[in-house]
Amino acid sequence: MEKPMINFLEYLKYERNYSEHTMTNYQQELEKYYHYIKSRQISYQQITKNEIRSYLKYLDDLNYKNSSISRNISALRTFYKYLFQNNQIKENIWSGIRNPKVTRKIPNFLTTLELEKIFEPKDLKTPYEIRNRLIFELLYATGMRVSELVNMKCSDISLEDQTIRTLGKGKKERIVYFGEYAKEILNRYLLETRNTFLNTKKSEYLFVGKNTTKLTRNRISEIINEEIKKIGLDHHVSPHVLRHTFATQLLNNGADIRSVQELLGHENLSTTQIYTHITNEQLRKSYRDNMPRP
Repeated sequence: MEKPMINFLEYLKYERNYSEHTMTNYQQELEKYYHYIKSRQISYQQITKNEIRSYLKYLDDLNYKNSSISRNISALRTFYKYLFQNNQIKENIWSGIRNPKVTRKIPNFLTTLELEKIFEPKDLKTPYEIRNRLIFELLYATGMRVSELVNMKCSDISLEDQTIRTLGKGKKERIVYFGEYAKEILNRYLLETRNTFLNTKKSEYLFVGKNTTKLTRNRISEIINEEIKKIGLDHHVSPHVLRHTFATQLLNNGADIRSVQELLGHENLSTTQIYTHITNEQLRKSYRDNMPRP
């Protein structure tokens, strides 16, 4: 990639504190753009609107979804804003490029019956059973992202207040809460189980694996898949599905949307509003099922 692109990525990482996941996405989008302009001998500093249109048509011809094209445009808009602010270009031509319309999918979430099956009381005997149950409990009880879960440190947890201090996107700190069920299994994990995984060694992270390194995002997903197969649940369950379920349950039970926004760590309310489509759909179904003269 061009040197300014590399500098831009370093700026996002070290000055804007973007997460590794977000950094990977930005790098992929920039590489996609770089290979295109290089193959056509286009200057990134002097690109024209017609050349941008040709680039977007190129992405469309490759059958990229609108969501993927939108993500690419957003990354390039941020890149060119960076160039403009650092006097590396005279005009930010990408600032006027609009994202294509994206139909937002209603998030996948678990029903009450499915939750009951997952959290059915069990006699947890092995360290792995205790750890795995805790993963489910914390993801569902707090609504945190899987990246926040794997980076959670023991010092972030207050059992007394039943709170966890976590760093979300952009390293923004917030407090999340957990209830009695999560507190019970968390306390048991800390007292009985965690030392088994540490094996006399030390780590600041709550969830540790081999060599006391923190569990990875992929390993958390694998654990969830393994447990769901054992239960025999016919539903794809990812860490994010538990986060969606957390938000949906709160709204269905009367929580106001701004409180849910704060708990999820969404910067914009519009991101949280997708969950209202779920509750509205349930209200519509309830109306149709129960109204004598629909």
